[in-house]
Amino acid sequence: MDINFADLGFKTNFGVLDWCIVVGYLIAIVSIGVYIRKYIASATDFMVAGRGLKTFLAIATMIGTEMGLITVMYSAQKGFTGGFAAFHIAFAAAIVTFLVGISGFIVVPLRRLKVMTIPEFYEKRFGKDVRILGGIILALSGILNMGMFLKAGAMFMFGVTGMSSQTHLNIIMTVLLCMVLLYTTLGGMVSVAVLDYIQFVVLSVSLIVASIIAINHLGWSDIVETVEAGKGMAGFNPFQEGGFGLSYVVWMFFLGLVSCAIWQTAVIRACSAKSTGIVKRIYMLSSIGFLIRFLIPYFFGIAAFVFIYKTAALREVFFPGGAAEAESDLSLLAMPIFLSRVLPTGLIGIISAGMLAAFMSTHDSYLLCWSSVLTQDVVAPWFKEGLSSKNRLLLTRIFIVAIGIFILVWGLWYPLGQDLWDYMAISGSIYFIGGFSLLAFGLYWKRASRVGAYLALFTAFLSILGLTPVQNRCAGLLAPFKRILGVEPEETISSAIVGLTVLVLAVVLMVVGSLLFPDKGQNNYHAEREEA
Repeated sequence: MDINFADLGFKTNFGVLDWCIVVGYLIAIVSIGVYIRKYIASATDFMVAGRGLKTFLAIATMIGTEMGLITVMYSAQKGFTGGFAAFHIAFAAAIVTFLVGISGFIVVPLRRLKVMTIPEFYEKRFGKDVRILGGIILALSGILNMGMFLKAGAMFMFGVTGMSSQTHLNIIMTVLLCMVLLYTTLGGMVSVAVLDYIQFVVLSVSLIVASIIAINHLGWSDIVETVEAGKGMAGFNPFQEGGFGLSYVVWMFFLGLVSCAIWQTAVIRACSAKSTGIVKRIYMLSSIGFLIRFLIPYFFGIAAFVFIYKTAALREVFFPGGAAEAESDLSLLAMPIFLSRVLPTGLIGIISAGMLAAFMSTHDSYLLCWSSVLTQDVVAPWFKEGLSSKNRLLLTRIFIVAIGIFILVWGLWYPLGQDLWDYMAISGSIYFIGGFSLLAFGLYWKRASRVGAYLALFTAFLSILGLTPVQNRCAGLLAPFKRILGVEPEETISSAIVGLTVLVLAVVLMVVGSLLFPDKGQNNYHAEREEA
């Protein structure tokens, strides 16, 4: 970043004491993760904690993973740009997660099958070749999805500490990533589960305290009045013209289902649970956590908007010339800048330590998840006699390091160009749109066929058109569609419109492909279920 906020007269409260808290906390966390290494005896221990997670530890690790620094950053950015209307995303996630818990939709059948990854189900239902393709797509989508994690961490450190050197930030992010790689490659899922629990407790308490301080600093009535003045009714009503819109709300409800029942990092918790009854309890109780993990960061973003909107110098930086919206990188900076100005020394160190530990917690879960998919679903199926537990562990650890190197390069160089949450939704949809089709129809429709599965998986690749840089490069090809949708040539098609369109197309092709090209003979998967 080229802007030095210290030149504007804004000095961060982050001091030496805060640095000591952050460094000491991170060293303790990594030490625990490395110590847990001695409890890893097999690939099953490493990947799904021996399927021994009980209710409360499973809930904590699920919420802990999903409430990382990346979550706080993209949620705060949505609160900053959307105001109170962004709360609809939190309620959508909570409602859908609770319904999944009651019904057991998708997650309970997967736990009964005792699979470790979703593509493992693909093989049971559609064959080994579908598993390999699904594993490649899942890993590719997941790795791209976490590609912005390091950038979000860098932006947080920039805003909170008041650093002005990009080189210093790159060094800090590299060190953090190396720490994650260390205890993830050694401790696996056991390390992830235990450390997620610690992060969950520390971050939950500190975020609540920070929220109270923010309200006292700004005043609740001033917060509401400033949002109304700056955003109008669109800052409160997601259906209001100029706000999110109906298509975006519908897309968020689907993403609520994805985040709890289709996304591999959440599903692996269900697969790690001790029983299907615990799976249901995990999801019903986690719905509250999914609600809170969005609401608090959204509020931080709203508070940051109010603070910046009421501070003339900062307002000119974020909204130059009275601009309606801030650039994506600047809007990411808003929340950490706000926290660094209103929280006292010491408390900001505790919160920053919790944030950075959560940053590491999310990385370890995602690194473990995608490396496990590559090992279990892309490489292992090629070996007729399978891979030994020792070789699986070694290969998984190699993939963890390789993925870490990739995201370090990608995260610091990719031009975001849109809200971070929208980037993550679209990059993830490369997998989860096809994944939803294969899971929903594969589990609950006997006639779902391999051809339908292939069509759904390949169709999901079209969702990449929801990324702003991709749309800019494909402007000529998308021009006819923009005219149909009434979108101006210089504007981009909403990521929600792209996602929903591709979702409908994938479902239709799954059904049509299955009906026109049914599998020969009775499906073994459903035959075995009926016998059981």
